Amino acid sequence: MEIKFRYAVEGDEKLILYFIKELAEYEKMSDQVVANEKLLNEWIFKKKKAEVLFLLEEGKEIGFALFFHNFSTFLGRAGIYLEDLFVLPQYRKNGYGKAILKKLAKIAVERGCGRLEWWCLDWNKPSIDFYISMGAVPMDEWTVYRITGDTLTKLAEQTN
Repeated sequence: MEIKFRYAVEGDEKLILYFIKELAEYEKMSDQVVANEKLLNEWIFKKKKAEVLFLLEEGKEIGFALFFHNFSTFLGRAGIYLEDLFVLPQYRKNGYGKAILKKLAKIAVERGCGRLEWWCLDWNKPSIDFYISMGAVPMDEWTVYRITGDTLTKLAEQTN
């Protein structure tokens, strides 16, 4: 089995959205997907705010990783933040997830990044066990905070 990758190009928006929806279904969060092909085109390809790497088997896309650069002030350099990693269920347990993480680590090293990081849902024990087996360390002393939707808009509109 030869593992191949390709970066998404303009015109792949439908395929990217397919993988996003498959991941959302797996995470029981389908109702939260508001992304569409037009938005993906704008933010990934026009504004270049994220990158997508497809994993291929025999020329067919069977998994994807969506990632972007963040920045560590303590390290004084960029890192890669992995937003989504997903392999179609029928292809799991074949080393593909590990291959994607290895590829992302290689990209991070080639770009001089100081780290590769991601979040994982607390209930997703299979993924957590897999990440720990790869040497990942949970950041259990940190809590993620988020502002979205109307709360984000209201905060942005505050004048003082």
